[in-house]
Amino acid sequence: MRPLHIALAALVAAVWGVNFVVIELGLAHFPPLLFSALRFLVAALPAVFLVGRPTVAWNGVSPARAKSRAWGYVVGVGLALGVAKFGLLFIGMDRGMPAGLSSLVLQVQAVFTALFAALALSERPGRTRVLGMGIALAGIGVAAVDEGAGGPVLAFVLVIAAAACWGVSNVITRKAAPRDSLNFMVWVSTVPIVPLLGLSLLFEGWDRDTEALAALDWTGAGTVVYVAWISTVFGFAAWGFLLRHHPASSVAPFTLLVPVFGMSSAALLLGEPVSPLRWCAAALLVGGVALTSLARPRPAVAPPLPGAEQAERMPA
Repeated sequence: MRPLHIALAALVAAVWGVNFVVIELGLAHFPPLLFSALRFLVAALPAVFLVGRPTVAWNGVSPARAKSRAWGYVVGVGLALGVAKFGLLFIGMDRGMPAGLSSLVLQVQAVFTALFAALALSERPGRTRVLGMGIALAGIGVAAVDEGAGGPVLAFVLVIAAAACWGVSNVITRKAAPRDSLNFMVWVSTVPIVPLLGLSLLFEGWDRDTEALAALDWTGAGTVVYVAWISTVFGFAAWGFLLRHHPASSVAPFTLLVPVFGMSSAALLLGEPVSPLRWCAAALLVGGVALTSLARPRPAVAPPLPGAEQAERMPA
């Protein structure tokens, strides 16, 4: 990778790491579900009017069916990523999950992605990937012990559930194979707005939501702008640019810097302590995620078809 592209990849990792600190600041101004809805509302508007319709890999189907699939994938990712993953993450952090620890624990999504890909895409994990999954899960266990000693266990579980939902959205996105990641993400951002607003009114209440909006100040507005335009629009646009110019194996390792920036920025800006156990969890989780993410899955072999030779089925 060119030095400029390396700097851009590191910048995106920093943006996504600091994003957890911004989320914690925003939760002081908004209820979690309302804050998540505002994130996607601002990310989608007006960008949705400036991009074309979502396009995904045709895979030999007709253009009409490809368009129908594209909308289906947009809705699927929007619900799994926007409503489930971010809804659970924001609620978990609102209930006391620290920003730095959240940035670390959420990376277990790589393990869930590998597991769900094995089930849905017939990607058989090799020995290296299985080893990485085991090391990452050991890191989660150490983090759970550390958090259980003085933090809310339910909040920790909610962030784990958010990571699982992220894994689901990753598998759907891989199946969709969008041609333009920014275009796809903008359309995905339109899906969670109404469900999240409805859930916010149902569980957080009209009075709490309107009170938060009436008390909106520059700090609150700034957190929404950061998580929507900088973390979502800029982050995914830059990431998509890097993936179009370099192999995924060259770009993906930079995501391992996200918890580094997340934990360090939380310590510097929020004063979050980083215990020896948490550093141990970070080393195990980052190392395990690296093995899980960078190891190539073994291709599955399809059963022989009647009257035809046996053929290899490559992972989708």
